[in-house]
Amino acid sequence: MPRTRLVTSDDWPESELRAAVLAGELVAVGPCWASPAEPQTASLRAAAVAWSLRDPRLIACTRTAAWIWGAVSRPPSPLEACIPPQVRVHVDAGVRLREVVIADGDALRLGGLGVTTPLRTAVDLLRSPVGGDGTFGRAESSAVEGLLAIGAVTVHELRASLGSLGTIPMVRQAERRLRALRGPEPVSPR
Repeated sequence: MPRTRLVTSDDWPESELRAAVLAGELVAVGPCWASPAEPQTASLRAAAVAWSLRDPRLIACTRTAAWIWGAVSRPPSPLEACIPPQVRVHVDAGVRLREVVIADGDALRLGGLGVTTPLRTAVDLLRSPVGGDGTFGRAESSAVEGLLAIGAVTVHELRASLGSLGTIPMVRQAERRLRALRGPEPVSPR
């Protein structure tokens, strides 16, 4: 079995790991650490989240998945995961868990962890409940913008996916949020 490219507090005391960061010998990768020479890939970030979540039935979603895909610079706190409705798991306080229907093709395995696809991630972020001030959250907005900026998903794909969802909750709100982020859909000339 190949050795993981990550170092965790299972390997060394956290104080020594943080000292190695200060010395330039390690860099943080979510809840883990790696060599500064190690490429910061989606697979590496997924492995770091997998170490923290520990249960292979959990699927990284929303802002956690956006971080794994490289759309935002830091993982959220708490980490965000989902499970199908029929699965029962116990999670630590550092994990926000949602029960959701996961269709075939909505998630894939990466770095030993289930992760929602960039398209499903963006749709879930756009459909997320409003913040305390009644507006689409800055973190969610930034994550969707990041997914669009890195080319993981396109506005056209998002509009098509939202249009195919029918009348499930928050779809119309998600379409309004996408328009607010990217402007109205262009009108084709006749």
